Parts: sequence; C-alpha cells; structure tokens
Amino acid sequence: MSWQKKILRVDLGAGTTSIEPLNMDWANAYLGSRGLGTKYLSEEMDPAVDPLGPDNVLIFATGPLGGTMASTSGRYAVITKGPLTGAIACSNSGGKFGAELKFAGYDLLIIRGRSETPVYLNICDDKVEILPAEEIWGKTVWYTDEWLHTKHQDPQIKVAAIGVSGENHVRFACVVNDLHRAAGRSGVGAVMGSKNLKAIAARGTTGVRDDHPEAFMKVVKEVNATLHGSSNRRGLMRYGTHAMLDSMQEFGGLPTENFRKVKFAGAEKINHKSVTVRSRNGHTNLIRNAACFGCTIGCGRIAKINPQHFSVRGRPEYHVASGGLEYETAFAFGPVVGVDDLDALTFAGFMMNEHGMDPISFGVTLAAAMELYEMGVITRQQTDGIDLRFGSAEALVVMSEKTGKHEGFGKELGLGSKLLCEKYGHPELAMVAKGQEFAGYDGRAMQGMGLGYATSNRGACHLRHDTFAEDYKDPGTRGKAEACAVTQNFVSMVDSSGLCLFTTGTWGYEDFAKMINADLPGEWDVERLRLTGERIWNLEKLFNLKAGLGRKDDTLPPRMLADPAPDGFNKGGVAEIGTMLPEYYRFRGWSEEGVPSREKLSELGI
Repeated sequence: MSWQKKILRVDLGAGTTSIEPLNMDWANAYLGSRGLGTKYLSEEMDPAVDPLGPDNVLIFATGPLGGTMASTSGRYAVITKGPLTGAIACSNSGGKFGAELKFAGYDLLIIRGRSETPVYLNICDDKVEILPAEEIWGKTVWYTDEWLHTKHQDPQIKVAAIGVSGENHVRFACVVNDLHRAAGRSGVGAVMGSKNLKAIAARGTTGVRDDHPEAFMKVVKEVNATLHGSSNRRGLMRYGTHAMLDSMQEFGGLPTENFRKVKFAGAEKINHKSVTVRSRNGHTNLIRNAACFGCTIGCGRIAKINPQHFSVRGRPEYHVASGGLEYETAFAFGPVVGVDDLDALTFAGFMMNEHGMDPISFGVTLAAAMELYEMGVITRQQTDGIDLRFGSAEALVVMSEKTGKHEGFGKELGLGSKLLCEKYGHPELAMVAKGQEFAGYDGRAMQGMGLGYATSNRGACHLRHDTFAEDYKDPGTRGKAEACAVTQNFVSMVDSSGLCLFTTGTWGYEDFAKMINADLPGEWDVERLRLTGERIWNLEKLFNLKAGLGRKDDTLPPRMLADPAPDGFNKGGVAEIGTMLPEYYRFRGWSEEGVPSREKLSELGI
C-alpha cells in the first residue's frame, strides 16, 4: 500500500518532534492529503482560534498516490485555518517537495505552537531537527532555498519556504517550494510565518511501497496511456493554462479593471501567443515548459524577462529563467489591473515566487486599490508617489515588489482586498467571497462559477468545482446547483488522492478507482470515492460553521449581484445566487441555512 502509515509531529513551542502511527480508520474514510488533513485539523483544533495565533495548527499532507508512478504524483496540501478568510484553508502545490516528504516516510506533517525565535525544519527520514533560522529570516524564498542547499550540501533536498511577506503576515502569503511552485491561496504562508517557521527542508530515502506492485503498475500504465493520448494533455503541454485568456476574452468572462468589464483591449499583447514572439533584440519571453514530479503533462512555464525592460534594467539578478505566466497570473497582472506589458507581468510573477505571495489575491487587491485611487479615496501621497491608475505597468512592478518586501503602500496591499476596501470605506469594491479574491472568471458570465465562488469552503476558488462545460453551453442557472455540488465532491476526492486536478480533463471516477483500488487495501470503487469526496466537503463545511461562517458568507459582492455584465455571452446578466443557492442546499441535504442535516452526516459517517 502507498500510505506510509506515519505522522511526523512538531511542537515548535516545546521544541520537540515525534513520530506516531497514522489513524487508519481516518485514512480509510478520508483517503489522504486534503481530506485526511482536514480530519486531523477538525479533531485537534478549535475552529474558532485566531488564525495567526499559536493555537492554529499547520498541516502538510501527502496523498496515497503521491510519490508513485501514477502521473502527476508530486502534489501535497497545506491545511490550516486561513488568515485571509477565517475559514478552513487547504492550499495545493506541485513541484517535487510533496514527493520528497512522502519518500521521507510521512503521510502528514503536523506543526503546532510557535517558536520564540526563527527556525526551520530539517527532515531526513526519521532524523528531524528544529534548527536556527536567524540567518535566513528577512530573506527571500530564493535566497533561503540556496542557503539551505549550501548549508546541508545535499542537492537532493527539497525546500518549502516563506518570504518576508509570510514573516509579516501578509494575508495572502503562500508557501513556495522548488522556487516557483506554491501552496498559493488563503494565506497559509502567513500562518507559517506566525509560527516563526521559515522553511522545511525534506530529504527522503525510504521511497514508497506497494503490496501488489505488478498489478498497480499494470493499471497505472493503462490509465496513463489514456492521459498521454488526450487532446487535453497536448493542449496543456503546448500552451499551459495560458490559452484560457483568449477563451475568456472571446466568451466575455475575462475580468478587467476590477471586474467592471469582461473584455480586455490589450489581450493579444499578453496571451499565450505573445510569449513566443521574438523581440527586436532577439528576446523571447517563454523559454520552455516544465513538469512537476511524476508529471506527464508539463503545463508549467519557464520564462525570461527582456534584460532591457525597465523592471530589470541594471538588475542582473533577475536576468534569469524562472516561473513564467500561466492563466491566473496573466489575468491577475494583466486584465484585472489593465496592464498589457508582457515583461511587467512576468516580473510581477517573479516577485510572487521570490517573496512568497498568491498572485490571484495580489492582483485583485491591487485592482481594488486602483479603483479606490481612481475615485480619489487613495491619494498619490499614500501610494509612495506612484500613479496607481489602471493600465500602469510601473504601478504593477513597483507594488508587487513593495508588497513582497512589506514596504510603504505594499503594507496596505498586504491586507488583501476585503480588509483594504473596508479600511477605506468601500467594502463593495472587494471582489471576494469569504474574504478570498476571485480567480480569472466573471461570475456573471458563468453562473456555475459564481455559485462555486460563493459556496467554496476556502473562499472564492475556481479549482474547487468544475462547471466549465455547463457554463459554456448555457448562460442560465438550470442544473448549475447540482453540477456545482457534484463536481465539488469529485475535486475533493482528486485533491485527496495525491494527484493533480489537471488530469481530470481526461480521467474520471473510474480511472481514479482503478488506481486507488490497485494501490490500497480494501475495495475502492466509484461509489466509495464519490462518498469520500462528499464526506470531505461536508467536514470542511462543519469546520467553517464552527468558525462562525454561515449562509451570509455564501454570497458574492454587489457588483456581481446587481451590476449587469457589460458584454459577452451573458451580456446584461447578473450572478443569480439567490436562485441557485437554495437549490444547492437542497441537493446537498442541508438546511435552508446551509447546515448539513443529521441524516446527511449519518449517511456519510461523520
């Protein structure tokens, strides 16, 4: 089997570490990663705790298929209570760190308490050390990664770290691993910073073992073959997710200028085609694609900024190849702030990786600040002399770095959209659900997406459900509630398996059932996996209810509910949450207030 059956516990307050057996009853009910981490968090912590207080628990979780020969097996999740939302946070990342933690022998790493001084964890199989981090406190993720590799003289260690933004509790700080992959949403990096934990270095030599390796390998080979031949895989390999920008532009769902518009005039300057155009001095933005551990898709992008661009001129440390634009970064640094300067967008992406910040939340927060600036609520004096207007590449470049370094007006942006807009008297300008910023899809153009934003347990998210096909076919609300709930359950299961959501353009329940059934003891059929996903979603909902969130939080801001879409597929439409939400609750077996019924919880064994 590919559970390691071990948990690593770290108490930073006491300065102790211990290893204990995995609760196999919970593993059989919640599978791994997102689901299993949520179960441990729910059982071991009061959901009402301060997210940035020492009583919050921070969990790094791998899945049973993680580290195996199944495609995309490099995923891990960070589960905690999020400071951006006050809700449960589960942030998923790829790269190689997750597999290395699994190879060290652990299904979960559970971190409690707060160290009095900055520290980092050094994990090498059963040898676990809590070591001083004063030399890297105040340093970037990139510096920290290099420092740890140099100090331990092991090129095979994998590092997950926070930047200065995490140290200073920027509400959307993330955990960056392998230099440019990230557990990016909900502020998990701020929780790590609140514990004075700078980084985790992992090195594993135990590998993963399966009781029936030949049977597992046969199933994986079969399922991988379907992925390999799919058009979805070929598209992601060739263009990454970046091609979605043109799709949203054509559809009329591309959020522009803080979601006031749904189409962007400068889209062609920053789309997936633009990154391969050679400039006059021979520069091309996109260098190559990249893949995470065990991945046969390779949707990642590696890019380089033109050394003559104003953002890096005279700064040779940024004349490097690193993480390039994907759709969400392109949207967050482009249309939503009105900028069509490709290299400025790429620089902002470098800043997110180097300093450890969620690009979606940063971009949408900057867009809100730009609207406040346009209204005269925020002045140029407050913005450190920067003209914070929509379309300003200079504003994007300067503020991405200032926010990462927690300097000047960057401190204000570090509050996130909700707190920023509340501070300046216009909460209606925050494009958030449960305090988390929208992704690159307008909830008026896409009714299913709007409902998914409103009901997502971790706040607005495009990766907690999958109603794209339904939204593309029909601008109305019919069937969207059921589709939203059904796909939320499916995604919950996939996230808990240890594999990547991008496989689901090809794979369905049957494919995951084949792999998991061959990998784990017992019978894992489609119905069991479906119930597992539903169980996970309901447990997350219970956590949020105990944390004080309720029906009032399953909604969208006034712009989505009252301002008609100005263009596109659903021109003149608004997000019909009032129609869909009661249908969604009924389908889920919840009360009119969105509380899971006793019957539903009993059915799920919660």
